[in-house]
Amino acid sequence: MAKNESRNVIRLRRHARVRNKISGTPERPRLNVFRSNSHIHAQIIDDTKGVTLVSASSVDMKLENGSNIEAAAAVGAEIAKRALAKNIDVVVFDRGGYIYHGRVKALAEAAREAGLKF
Repeated sequence: MAKNESRNVIRLRRHARVRNKISGTPERPRLNVFRSNSHIHAQIIDDTKGVTLVSASSVDMKLENGSNIEAAAAVGAEIAKRALAKNIDVVVFDRGGYIYHGRVKALAEAAREAGLKF
């Protein structure tokens, strides 16, 4: 009898395929997105050193509902503001194995509008 794999296992496999192709460098760090059922998180990572340079999430911003598109857009704008304060303006986008739709898309577009280039 075949056992169905969970959606998260499939997402992690998809994410591993993407991570084989993209990596954050000091000149162009990686903007990583993680979304849970109740919150959304974004990090800008330098993979050569293994260091998180900037992070923002709906948890640390104390948003009332962190699981909607408005919260994702707020997190995207905040991560861009914090990145520009540290002179990071060009990143490579890592959608974390999620489809580019809904909250992930809202975060990316808000970060672009706030000044990040990717």
